[in-house]
Amino acid sequence: MSRGSEHGLLIEERRRRICELLRAEGRVTVDELASRFGISQVTIRTDLSMLESVGALTRTHGGALSVPDTDEPLDVKQLQHHAEKIVLDSGSTTAEIARRIRTRLELTSVNIITNALNIAALLIDVPSVRLIMPGGILRRESNSLSGHMAEAALANLQADRLYLGADGVDPQIGVMTPHLAEAQLNAKMIQICRQVVVVADSSKFMRRNISLIAKVEQINMLITDRAAPPEAVEELRQRGVEVQLV
Repeated sequence: MSRGSEHGLLIEERRRRICELLRAEGRVTVDELASRFGISQVTIRTDLSMLESVGALTRTHGGALSVPDTDEPLDVKQLQHHAEKIVLDSGSTTAEIARRIRTRLELTSVNIITNALNIAALLIDVPSVRLIMPGGILRRESNSLSGHMAEAALANLQADRLYLGADGVDPQIGVMTPHLAEAQLNAKMIQICRQVVVVADSSKFMRRNISLIAKVEQINMLITDRAAPPEAVEELRQRGVEVQLV
C-alpha cells in the first residue's frame, strides 16, 4: 500500500495498519506515522496511547516499539472464523485471554459469552466482539455472576469453545473449585460447548476442592506453565487430554 493511499483511513483501519507496521518493522515514530497517514502528531499520539492501553505496543519517546511475541493461552487464529463463539469463565487467566483479544485488531467477528464483569469491561468497547452475558447473582470476590438465572440463560446458547479457569487440578479426578454455585454454572458451560479448554497455572495442580467442575474425560485441552508436575502432565496425556506447556 502506498503512503498516498493511506491518507484518509478510518480510525480502526489506521490503528490496524499501525500494528501491521510494528510487526513488520519493530518500531515506529510519531513523525513517520503522521506523514504516512496525513494526520497530526497529536492524533497519532492518541492512537499510540490507545494501542498501548490494550497491550498492542510499548510507547517510547517520539514513537513506539512492538510487543515481543509471547506464549499465550489462546490461539487467536482459531478466532478468525466468522462469528466464532467462545465462552470465557471468570478468573485471572481468562481475563488475560480477554486482554489478548483486545489487542487483535484483525479480528472481524467474535461472540464472547461470559459471566465475569471484569472480562465484560475489558471487551465492552471492542468493535469485533459481540458480548453476551447470562445474568445472575453477583459474587464480588470473583466479579462473576452465577445462580439459576445464569444457568437458565446458558441453556439456550451454543458455543464452539470454553476457556475454563480452575482452582484445583487433579489428574485422577479433574478440575475443581471451592464455590458450589460457580461449579454448577461451569457444568452448564461445558454442556453448551463443543470443546473444553482448561487454563490453570502450575500452582493449581494437585489441589482438591469441594466442588468438581469437570471430570478428566470432559477436558479436551489443558494449558499451563512449564513448572507443572511432569508426572501429572503425563497422566493427563495418557488419559486423552492434550496438554500445552507455555
